[in-house]
Amino acid sequence: MSEFGELTRSKGYVTATMDRHVGDQADTVWSMLAEESNRVKWLAPGSLDLKPGGRAKLDFKDSYVLVDSTITACEPSKLLEFSWSGAEDPLRPIRFELEEHLGGCKITLAVSIPENEVVARSCAGWEAHLTMMQAVLAGVSIKFPLDRFKACREDFDAQLLTLMMTDMEVLKL
Repeated sequence: MSEFGELTRSKGYVTATMDRHVGDQADTVWSMLAEESNRVKWLAPGSLDLKPGGRAKLDFKDSYVLVDSTITACEPSKLLEFSWSGAEDPLRPIRFELEEHLGGCKITLAVSIPENEVVARSCAGWEAHLTMMQAVLAGVSIKFPLDRFKACREDFDAQLLTLMMTDMEVLKL
């Protein structure tokens, strides 16, 4: 796995899985997802009705993305899953899993993108937001980390190329 995460491909989707360890407990990390006053510091304003079947409405103003979807899984301090897409868009599942680990919390973020979209850009964006969450947890407010986003996008582009080439059928003459 690269420092940014790992891409896999299945059933028309590419999934980026990113693991991070923070010194905070799962309840503190959960508050970064659950409480809008914390979420706006690293992600986007909006509301999450934290229960399966609840609404997920987020407004990523800078990237013109409006999330309007349904929460598909929710276990406080452990799991949150929804699609970061609008009502008429294809599903783009995102899953945050929190696990107490080594005196802190392991955060696993998995985001799935239809393979016909700009996968590396989307995955790098989520990695940048995860980096922002880590900064906020450390008490540091940062803007979108554009340099990290660019480096991550290059890494994910290279991984994507390898994935696509691995799945190509070889012509036999």
